[in-house]
Amino acid sequence: MPLPSSFKTGAEQTEKYLPLLKGKRIGMVVNPTSVIGDQASVDSLLKRGVTIQKIFGPEHGFRGNTSAGVSVKDDVDTKTGIKAISLYGKHSTPTTEDLADIDLMVFDIQDVGVRFYTYINTLQHVMEACAANNKELLILDRPNPNGYLIDGPILDPKFKSGIGIQPIPIAHGLTVGEYAQMLNGEGWLKDKVKCKITIIKNAGYNHDMEYTLPVKPSPNLNTQQAIMLYPSTCLFEGTYLNHGRGTMFPFTIVGAPYLKDKFEFSFTPKSIKGMSETPLFQDQVCYGLDLRQYDVTALRKSKQVNISWLIELYNASPKKEDFFNTKLSKEMGTIERLVGVADFRQQVIDGKSEKEIRASWEPGLSAYKTMRKKYLIYD
Repeated sequence: MPLPSSFKTGAEQTEKYLPLLKGKRIGMVVNPTSVIGDQASVDSLLKRGVTIQKIFGPEHGFRGNTSAGVSVKDDVDTKTGIKAISLYGKHSTPTTEDLADIDLMVFDIQDVGVRFYTYINTLQHVMEACAANNKELLILDRPNPNGYLIDGPILDPKFKSGIGIQPIPIAHGLTVGEYAQMLNGEGWLKDKVKCKITIIKNAGYNHDMEYTLPVKPSPNLNTQQAIMLYPSTCLFEGTYLNHGRGTMFPFTIVGAPYLKDKFEFSFTPKSIKGMSETPLFQDQVCYGLDLRQYDVTALRKSKQVNISWLIELYNASPKKEDFFNTKLSKEMGTIERLVGVADFRQQVIDGKSEKEIRASWEPGLSAYKTMRKKYLIYD
C-alpha cells in the first residue's frame, strides 16, 4: 500500500525546524537511519548552514558499522570532521562536559517499536542529560513500522536491563516522539526530572500505516520482513537456537543442529563482520523454521506477538533442559529480560497454551493500552 502523498517524516519538514536551529550550536543524536531524502541528516543540515557541534551515536555507531552489543568508542567522523561521542560504550548518558558547548540537542533515530530495541533507552538517557543540564531536546519524529502492535507482558522492574528499562510491553505501539512524552508524563526519567521537548511530528501518518523503512535500522534488521517479525523472533535470543545471526536473513530463520530429524529446512551460520562475528552454532548445519516468506499480514490481523513458534521449537527439542540454558553460549540472552517477566520460561516448560500464557499478561497490558492513549500524537 503506497504512502499518502501528504506523508513526510519529521526530518523531511525542514521548514518547521530550521528556524529553531539557526544561530545555535547543535548536538545531534543520529545513526544511518537519520536521513533527509537520500542524504544523512547531518550532511544535509551542514549544507543548509546549521552549526553541528557534536554527533552522538547509539548502538552500532553513527555510521552504523559496529556489530550488535559491541562497545563503540568516541571518534571523529571522517566525512565531516565533527567529534562523534559514543552513547554505547564507556557511558550511555551524555555528560555535562559533552553538553557544555551545545545550545540545543536534536534526536533523529528510527525506532522499530519494540522494548528490547535499544534506541528508546538512548532517548531516555539523552532526555535525562538534557533535563539535568537545562538543555532543550528537539525530536524529529519517524513512523513506527510496528505501530499497529501493542502486545506482550509489561516489564517487571526485577528484569530491568540494557534491553528494557521501563514498564512497557514487548511492542509498545508508539513513535519516538510519543514515547518521549510518556517518559516525561509518567515521571520515568531519573529523579522524575522533566525534559523540555519539541516534537516535529510526521505528516500524514497513523499507527496502522504500512511503513517500509528506507534505511535498515541496524545491521541485523536488514529487511522489512525482519523488522515485522522482530517483536516475535527476537525472543529466540533467549533460547539455545540460532535466529539467523551469521546469515543474511537474521530474525527470519531459526534453528539448531539438534533439530536435524525434526525439520527439513536448514542453514549454516558463518562469521559475518559487522553483523555477527561469532554466531551461535557457527559453521554447523541448523534445522528449523524458514519464515522469510511468512505472510506478515497475518501478524497485522492478529495484532499479536507470535509466541507459537517458540512453543513449537521447544516442544520439538530433544534436550528441553538446554532450551533456555544461558550457560551454553555467551551468544544467548536471558529469556526473562527479553520477555520481561519471571513466569514465561516455566509456562513454556509446563506446556501452557498460548491462550493461557497471554491471559497472564493481564491486567497489565490493558492498563498500559489505556495509559498510552494520553501520549498519542497520531490516530
